[in-house]
Amino acid sequence: MLKKRYFFLVLLVLSCCSLFVGVADFSPAALMSLEQNELELLLISRLPRLISILITGMGMAIAGLIMQQLSQNRFASPSTAGTMEAASLGVLTALIFFGSASMLQKMLLAFFFALVGTWIFIWILDNLVYKDALFVPLIGLMIGRVIAAVTTFFAYQYDLLQSLNAWLYGDFSAVLRGRYELLYLGIPAVILAYIYANRFTIAGFGEDFSANLGLNYYKIRYIGLGIVALVTSVVVLTVGEIPYIGLVVPNLITLMRGDNVKANIPYTALAGAILTLVCDMIGRLLLYPYEISVGLIIGGVGSAVFLFFIVRRKIYA
Repeated sequence: MLKKRYFFLVLLVLSCCSLFVGVADFSPAALMSLEQNELELLLISRLPRLISILITGMGMAIAGLIMQQLSQNRFASPSTAGTMEAASLGVLTALIFFGSASMLQKMLLAFFFALVGTWIFIWILDNLVYKDALFVPLIGLMIGRVIAAVTTFFAYQYDLLQSLNAWLYGDFSAVLRGRYELLYLGIPAVILAYIYANRFTIAGFGEDFSANLGLNYYKIRYIGLGIVALVTSVVVLTVGEIPYIGLVVPNLITLMRGDNVKANIPYTALAGAILTLVCDMIGRLLLYPYEISVGLIIGGVGSAVFLFFIVRRKIYA
């Protein structure tokens, strides 16, 4: 069985490599001298980008794990429940009504919309009679498309389509010092997810089971959905929509290690960071010196893995 130190070692090696990938020349030998231009490149661009990738990958993977546990559906994630689209609508609303709003104010509105969008998905899920594993994400995708259509309509009405495009495909190329720090809110969210992991497990068995064990079912649900909404909103606002990390990574870790949520959280976080980092490096190297959006790379990989999970489910059903 894979151990955490192997995941951490892979992540460490990839992180070091990521610092030296880019159009601007920055080699390992430059670390020995670090002249003014090279130091600025490292501290203003390369290091903030690396930190953003790691926090995004870890946060989105953990958010997916929480959603899958609370909904008891392996295909639930922020990208298949309308959470990302709701966060984008929140950002657009902030631009329309509070054009001069600060990043924090935009984040709060995006958080509120993401929380409401996720809760609508869970509410519909609770009231579904037919809860086939594949039917549930289909509902979430439909909710997401409806929200995306509304977002596009208002973006067109208020001449904000160009701004909207910045959120549709996640991209780390614009991450610079002073423009990514909001992502640090994802760190306490991940820590909180670890603290409440066992309670999320119990809540996943339903209200009656939770009540028998003395657990406040709705309180734990709100905490879990709050973590999902917080992580999703700061990621969408800072780097745009990053799909499928919360779907692919928790499923792969579960296949390898089983269903112990608390034990799986460190592996899920590390694997999420590794996947995001690998896809970002592919996007930077595939058409070098041009860059492909990491959202497109992860979207392609995630779609293929999603299809694999569907086929695998049919084989072992």
